[in-house]
Amino acid sequence: MVVSNAALPTLSKELDIVIPTIRNLDFLEMWRPFFEKYHLIVIQDGDPNRKVEVPEGFDYEIYTRTDIERILGDKAWCISFKDSACRCFGFMMSKKKYIYTIDDDCFVAKNPSGEDINALEQHIQNLLTPSTPFFFNTLYDPYVEGADFVRGYPFSLREGVPTAVSHGLWLNVPDYDAPTQMVKPRERNTRYVDAVMTIPKGTLFPMCGMNLAFNRELIGPAMYFGLMGEGQPLGRYDDMWAGWCSKVICDHLGVGVKTGLPYIWHSKASNPFTNLKKEYKGIFWQEEIIPFFQAVTLSKEASTVEACYLELAEKVRKQLSHIDPYFTKLADGMATWIEAWGLLNQNDEQ
Repeated sequence: MVVSNAALPTLSKELDIVIPTIRNLDFLEMWRPFFEKYHLIVIQDGDPNRKVEVPEGFDYEIYTRTDIERILGDKAWCISFKDSACRCFGFMMSKKKYIYTIDDDCFVAKNPSGEDINALEQHIQNLLTPSTPFFFNTLYDPYVEGADFVRGYPFSLREGVPTAVSHGLWLNVPDYDAPTQMVKPRERNTRYVDAVMTIPKGTLFPMCGMNLAFNRELIGPAMYFGLMGEGQPLGRYDDMWAGWCSKVICDHLGVGVKTGLPYIWHSKASNPFTNLKKEYKGIFWQEEIIPFFQAVTLSKEASTVEACYLELAEKVRKQLSHIDPYFTKLADGMATWIEAWGLLNQNDEQ
């Protein structure tokens, strides 16, 4: 199934754009040709009394920490504060089929021909075409124009499976951890690779939340960005945590994850010394966390995203809490997140 760009629906009634921010959203002016038809859900982090300025002409709603506490009550603690992980509250509040989330320091990139890249359109292309997680196609995504399945690809697998996640990339400032930032402070990504691929079943990846789209109906309850930021011993692992959890669940439920196109322009690098303080424990902890996710299995009885996520939360509690008491609290947060999701999305069908 090839969906040409000319035939792509806009999905303006089926997709919300979620943006976490601590500043004014002037960056939307550059995105106006691509975003103006869509509804924006802005999660204002930090001071709830500060007024966030949004350019005229956009359809949007803004939620502050005060709103989160009012809506979730005693469950509000599961949403991170002073961290971009607060964006997942927007995923919970949306009632659309698809979500696109982008950071406020990301701008429109250009392809090698000098044309502006419509990142949202490419994400829609990825989400509306199948994934191939069970057998790798060496021409990458076989569903794009000018490509197909190569010789030797099993015909029984060519129908593919639904795509749950579309993970986009970035030009200019790479998404590096603090130690790599320190040794390569001036490095910039100038390499544009015109490719999309399905991440194979059983393979984890470091998910970046700054240019990400997903099918909320297929994987939404697993897109919890964890407990990060103020009051927590860990930061900058929020999107990766959601990526590890969602990939394990996608593999279990038989849906796919794509990575590659589209690119956005990441405008600035955050302070590596500040980042190191946030990441420090995670750099050590990930050496046990990743093997946990590589080995974890979910039961046959777990047939919904919610059931999978609750089962995963209990495994986190039992198998990772020896690393630090933080993981017991994180497991509690995962369970509370699912409770809150259920309260606000009682009519959703998973």
